Amino acid sequence: MIRARQPRRLFVLSCLAACASLTAGSALAQANYPNKPIRLVVPFAAGGSTDLSARLVAEFAGRELGQSIVVENKGGAGGSLGMEQVARAAPDGYTIGMATVSTHGSNPAVYPKLNYDPIKDFAPVTNVVAIPSVFAVHPSVPAKTMQEFIALVRANPGKYSFASPGAGSLGHVNIENFMMLAKLDLLHVPYKGAGLALNDAVAGQVNAITDNLSSTLPHVKSGRLRALAVLGATRSPLLPNVPTYAELGYKEMGEGGWFGIVAPAGTPQAIVARLNSAIHKAMLNPEFKRKVEESGGTLVPTTPDGFKVQIQQAMARYARVAKAANIKLD
Repeated sequence: MIRARQPRRLFVLSCLAACASLTAGSALAQANYPNKPIRLVVPFAAGGSTDLSARLVAEFAGRELGQSIVVENKGGAGGSLGMEQVARAAPDGYTIGMATVSTHGSNPAVYPKLNYDPIKDFAPVTNVVAIPSVFAVHPSVPAKTMQEFIALVRANPGKYSFASPGAGSLGHVNIENFMMLAKLDLLHVPYKGAGLALNDAVAGQVNAITDNLSSTLPHVKSGRLRALAVLGATRSPLLPNVPTYAELGYKEMGEGGWFGIVAPAGTPQAIVARLNSAIHKAMLNPEFKRKVEESGGTLVPTTPDGFKVQIQQAMARYARVAKAANIKLD
């Protein structure tokens, strides 16, 4: 009887040994992380605010980690293609992504066939940069303040228009949210990109627009656009006289855009913690902070759990707006 059971016992022991070896190897790999370059996927084209923030993370966090972080731009479908690539990557810490309030907030609300789940498919690492957006009107609009603009639009429903980078874009959904909260009727004019929308707003072809502070600021300073509200947690030092939506009584607008780092779901907690620590140390660099503030942004380091909460809040807000405004994209 004893001899008959011996092969099974040896088999079990060999399996346990193999599992122990794999566990030890995995622990060693995590302890040595990173030992090769890291890929940082940016779900938008080069040159925009998301890309610039990612390149700061790559440069300064790469120094802290002792490895290169290589930025890879993968645009398309409002950032969805790049985020899908991150979601499907191996959860080993060598592919991470730049998540935005679009990819993890508004996209899940407006794309019913989105090929990733913002919560289930990712391991949040940290939020990094908050970038406010600005609601601005052409100087031909006879309103000096947001209160005056609201009164003007209510008195002339459907007369005034706003530009967006496209149907279902963050700019579109944000103004739809504002229209519902303020009980306004504006005409939506979608464009194929933020640049085209901004150009026509500056030219007076449309009456209003909401766009990133960094893009809008030069036109506000030149007098070609008039800023009426800032979508951010606080007033921007670059536009100190422009109130936030919250100050105007519209807290449900949220706190503006953000860019943070996520990894594929299943990435070991030790690696997530290592990335979080390195990025937070990078954010303490005065040069990092200076470059962010020059673009109109602020640093918003979080814990992984804290970033997850911010993602969930954005998802809930934009789901409400998309449902109420019946915004759906294929």
